[in-house]
Formats: sequence, structure tokens, C-alpha cells
Amino acid sequence: MNLSVNIAGVEFKNPVTVASGTFGSGAEYSDFVDLSRLGAVTTKGVANVPWEGNATPRIAETYGGMMNAVGLQNPGMDVFCERDIPFLHQFDTNIIVNVCGRTEQDYLEVVERLADEDVDLLEINVSCPNVKEGGIAFGQDPKALAHITEEIKKKAKQPVIMKLSPNVTDITVMAKAAEEAGADALSLINTLTGMKIDINRRNFAVANKTGGVSGPAIKPIAVRMVYQVANAVKIPIIGMGGIMNYEDAIEFMMAGASAVAVGTANFHNPYTTVEIVEGIQKFMEEKGIVDINEIIGCIR
Repeated sequence: MNLSVNIAGVEFKNPVTVASGTFGSGAEYSDFVDLSRLGAVTTKGVANVPWEGNATPRIAETYGGMMNAVGLQNPGMDVFCERDIPFLHQFDTNIIVNVCGRTEQDYLEVVERLADEDVDLLEINVSCPNVKEGGIAFGQDPKALAHITEEIKKKAKQPVIMKLSPNVTDITVMAKAAEEAGADALSLINTLTGMKIDINRRNFAVANKTGGVSGPAIKPIAVRMVYQVANAVKIPIIGMGGIMNYEDAIEFMMAGASAVAVGTANFHNPYTTVEIVEGIQKFMEEKGIVDINEIIGCIR
């Protein structure tokens, strides 16, 4: 039985990774999860300098999920390279580094620094606010997305995954822009922008006023977007958005994702990722599927 998939020339032992920002850089979960059992570990966002993140409160519970406005708090690329990469090299898994920035130069500094590091893929978080364009995210303007993709590809030595924002009118326009600009793969979806108001405090539930909504409530939207993108581009897709179990993962793969990333589920069950790997294997045995690639995009 073959569970391995290929993303931009990188072989994954199975199609399961984690969603950036929900797993730290692996150390927080290594007491619960044998990281070697995952196809890849996707790190928390890494910036060129330390980011403090947003004011608190940053997290709010919502029906069928959660909302976060952490603000990509991270210690910066120097600490990441010195501490987190060596830690992850203890395990037999691929390393996907999520890169964030507020300006084009921010992204390029991280990509250039990582060029000499032993990591497998770069995932570019284009949902960051582009400060030079009045705060609109790079991933909400196809021209800005194409430009940042082209510039990153000039500097990157690893394959580049562009992580698409769902907060757009037509996700396929963004996907095509990234593909035409040279992206090696896509990941989607990032969180949906939402708001919650605490009626007792007469105030916003999170200090940032808005936050990113994740969890099972957004899964149907994510599956639809993955399906649309899979039918619009030829590069591989890592699907995410509300995956809680192996059935959800298989649904994403049938819609066209070559791999899946588990996010919010890690917070209430840290064993979720390994349970999904085992569930996919059991599903394949029960259905007589010898190669996981048989089901990728089987729904048309």
C-alpha cells in the first residue's frame, strides 16, 4: 500500500502535515506526536525580525470553531534557524517553513536566509497586510500576488508554496496568478475573516476587532475552494480548513488536494494528525485502494 505523495518534487511518506500556527515548530507537540509519522511539519510563521503579535485577548471560541488574532507572533528567523531547524532534524519528516512579512523586502530577507538551510519547502503566507499598499493583504490582489511570487522565486532555493487567502471574490484568479508567476504548489485555505462581540462587555471578543475563523464550520467552504482551484491549475495543492478526522482529509483529497494540513483540531486533540494517518490507511485497506494517488481529484 502506497501512502506517499509528491509535492513539487518533494516526496512525502504520507499526505498529512499541520497548518502553520497551530503546531508551533513541532517541539510543543513532540511529547504527544511522533513527528516522524507525519508527511511533513509546517512551522509557525517566520519573519525577518521578532514580531510581538497583537494585543490580548487574541482568541475567541465560535460555533464550530474558533477565531484568532494572534498576529503571527514569532521570535524571528535567527532564533528559528538556530533552535527550531536543528530540533526538527531529529525526525524523519519534511520541513515546510511558513514565511511571513509586511513588505516585499521582509519576505525576501527570510527566503534568502533559508536558502542555505536544510529545509524542504517554503510556504509563503500572503495573508499578511502589505503595509505599502494601505494594509491590503498580498493575497487579495492578483497583481501583488504575482509580483511577490516572482520575486520570491528569484531568491528561493527550495520549492515555493503560495498559501492563498479565501477572503477574495474568486480564488481561482489568485491561484492562476500564483501559478503563472512560478509557484511550485499552493496551499489553501487560510482563515476566513470574522468578528465576534461580547454582549456582556459591550466590546469585541478579540482586541484586534477581527480575527481569522478556523475549524469545522469552514470546511465546506474550504473543500469548494480546493475543488475550484484543482480544476483551474496544474500545480499540486495542500488542502486545509476544518479537517478533524480522516474522512475530512479524504474529502479534501478527492476534491483535488495532494496533501492535507490539520490545524484547529490539534488544539483539542493533539493526537489528531497521527489518527488521520492511521484512518487513511484503514480506509484504503477497506476500499481496496493500493495507491493514495488514485483518489486525488477523483471527483470531477
